[in-house]
Amino acid sequence: MQNLLDLDLPGLVAFFESIGEKPFRARQVSHWLHQFGADDFAQMTDLAKSLRAKLPEVAEIRPPVLGHEQVSDDGTRKWLLEVGPMNRVETVFIPENERGTLCVSTQVGCALECEFCSTGRQGFNRNLSVAEIIGQLWWANKALGRDPLTPSPSPAGGRGEHRESRGFGNNGERIISNVVLMGMGEPLLNYDNTVSAVSLMLDDHAYGLSRRRVTISTSGIVPAMDRLRAQMPVALAVSLHAPNDALRDRLVPINRKYPLKELMSACQRYVQDGPRDFITFEYVMLDAVNDRPEDAEALLRLTRDVSCKFNLIPFNPFPNSGFRRSPSETVRRFASILMGGGKIATTRKTRGDDIDAACGQLAGQVQDKSRRVINRIEQFMGEV
Repeated sequence: MQNLLDLDLPGLVAFFESIGEKPFRARQVSHWLHQFGADDFAQMTDLAKSLRAKLPEVAEIRPPVLGHEQVSDDGTRKWLLEVGPMNRVETVFIPENERGTLCVSTQVGCALECEFCSTGRQGFNRNLSVAEIIGQLWWANKALGRDPLTPSPSPAGGRGEHRESRGFGNNGERIISNVVLMGMGEPLLNYDNTVSAVSLMLDDHAYGLSRRRVTISTSGIVPAMDRLRAQMPVALAVSLHAPNDALRDRLVPINRKYPLKELMSACQRYVQDGPRDFITFEYVMLDAVNDRPEDAEALLRLTRDVSCKFNLIPFNPFPNSGFRRSPSETVRRFASILMGGGKIATTRKTRGDDIDAACGQLAGQVQDKSRRVINRIEQFMGEV
């Protein structure tokens, strides 16, 4: 039984051709799935009755299942979604005045074992499927959208009962305007499924987001960064967190495989084809670890030839982390040094920390199969 949420538009075209249907049916169904949140073929009223009767015999619409929802005092919403026995991932929606950002997971857990990250401490089970990645956006649009039964033009211009598109507020603006693949897991170690899901985010027959409004965050998987640049460049954020190899080897162990010199070169190449003319470097501020003035000066030297901006992230504590958040004055001084060196430096506002939805706090529920060793990466790299 084919889960249609697992297919991007070319995949849907191939599927409909395989069951003897015209390619344009793929566009119609994509509209219903992704723009209108349909979860039943009977809702697709501009399809022929015969096709609506045939589809349940060969296909299904199966998104992740909601396990639990929490709402922060600041309006941030976190959903725990079930993706199999003993495995759950977390998805976070962050509302702001001029945009709404959805933070999406790409793996059940994470194999990279970054020392300051709660997800990395929990271990790794498996990659998420396309349906499980795009299903987070599908589900969030459904949860945040208004009643779909209000009359409005049909998605494909066809006849029959009209429904209203999911994911848009009463003023016609998108509720989810930005997607960041910064949740659980390393997106570029689940490359094929991540790119297929991103293609749906960008497709005008699905979610129609701009490449500038979809951001992939990576810890620095250099070959996959080059592959993404050639295949589907979107905004890129790199989890840097250290100004030198010695410290980054400890904090972000993948650095032992792709050290900073290689990573900076990959960033320079990415900017040439990316939708933005800069790379965002994410930098978690750890008290007395990576937040000294000399660390900021070292960052300026490291990124001298890279068009970039810095996003300084206050550390969000979790039990037994072994780290403390840098004092506000330390963060301010650090940012001042970076800006004095000609770089843009912003400090991320902590959102959702009262429900453990802030950066680095996502943990979900993971049946760990990674054996928690860094050589697990070698298996992934054969797949990238």
